[in-house]
Amino acid sequence: MRHLVSAMLVIVGIIHLLPLSGVLGAEHLARLYGLAFTDANLVVLMRHRAVLFGMLGLFPIFAAFRPEMLPVALIAGFTSVVSFLWLAWPRDAHNANIATVFYVDLLALACLVIAAIAWLIGSDRGTL
Repeated sequence: MRHLVSAMLVIVGIIHLLPLSGVLGAEHLARLYGLAFTDANLVVLMRHRAVLFGMLGLFPIFAAFRPEMLPVALIAGFTSVVSFLWLAWPRDAHNANIATVFYVDLLALACLVIAAIAWLIGSDRGTL
């Protein structure tokens, strides 16, 4: 079970690391989201968002190898994924890039659910 939990956390971490390339500028952001980022203020905010996603992506990967961090990683992951899915509903109101993010976050949610269940039934929650 420990390996399953770790694998799911690594997948969630990689998913959250994908937007990190946006830190490189407006062109990278445009590729990620299918939008034109022409306002310099918006570019700064979105580049900062990319950095935050980098941090959020590294944490579950770190927690995959530090079981005592698992509960916090699960909370952070669920908060990120569920909040995006809720905000992006209905999915047909967005461009194809945002719809792709929606479906990738559904995958991340499935991984988080599997990790949480495996952690809960795997052992005494602190010894996995």
